[in-house]
Amino acid sequence: MVSQSTSDPVPAITEREATGETAQIYRDIRTTLGVPVVNLIWRHLATMPDALPWVWNSVRPAYAAGAVARAATHLRQSLSLPQQPPWPVSELETTNLNAEDRMGIRRVLKSYDRSNAMNLVALGALQARIHGQIDPTPLPKVDAGENIEGELPRLLPMAEMDPATADLVQRLNAVGDNEQRVIASMYRHLAHWPGFLQLVWERLEPIAADGSIDRMIQESVETGRGISRQLAAIMTPPADIPAPETVVQVNAALDLFIHHAIGRMVPIGRMLTVSFPSE
Repeated sequence: MVSQSTSDPVPAITEREATGETAQIYRDIRTTLGVPVVNLIWRHLATMPDALPWVWNSVRPAYAAGAVARAATHLRQSLSLPQQPPWPVSELETTNLNAEDRMGIRRVLKSYDRSNAMNLVALGALQARIHGQIDPTPLPKVDAGENIEGELPRLLPMAEMDPATADLVQRLNAVGDNEQRVIASMYRHLAHWPGFLQLVWERLEPIAADGSIDRMIQESVETGRGISRQLAAIMTPPADIPAPETVVQVNAALDLFIHHAIGRMVPIGRMLTVSFPSE
């Protein structure tokens, strides 16, 4: 069943709603990526006939071999981020974020930092394979990074948030995409801690106003596309291609998410992750 309760501009099948093959693929995505979340792009693909199995079966070998994780590390290391001081624990404590809260926030940030970068390069590589845009230049040998242990809190539907928190999520989501074509799930997960979202807004709003975030997002997408073409050179050919109308839908979805969702949240999520105290 396609969820109507999330208030997302794009349809999706939530993890709670998933059954049968979709639920099995969701579990495999979580295990293979090493994160406790199934990102919105996969939940959106699940609404299209045959799309989720085709896309996942096409890219899964590269994830399982660690090639995607290494390419994602290379992407994160290649980003030029605005200089931001780390949040002092004392500042977080003034917003009533105790140690357990901070651990939960840290897990959300790390999960999206890892999964968004992986999905950006992998799904871009699938498109590169389909269109024959392959770069044989070897990717650098970098660390694949660590799996994220534990569970994330429930993904809050917009309708369940109090008005002030929902407004904050909308304002944050407009950073880098005024049209808000996709609501970033990371902000909905962080809505369990409105005080932290307010700190995030105070940090992002000035660098959004001066254009720094738009430049950062453009660099993220361009760099990610280049790495995807390199990753495509070592990927196996895509699985059996489904009906042409499904391929058209998938390509449109990948373009939407790469340019207006994942590509936007990779640098923002990375900046917030490195600014959050490790304790």
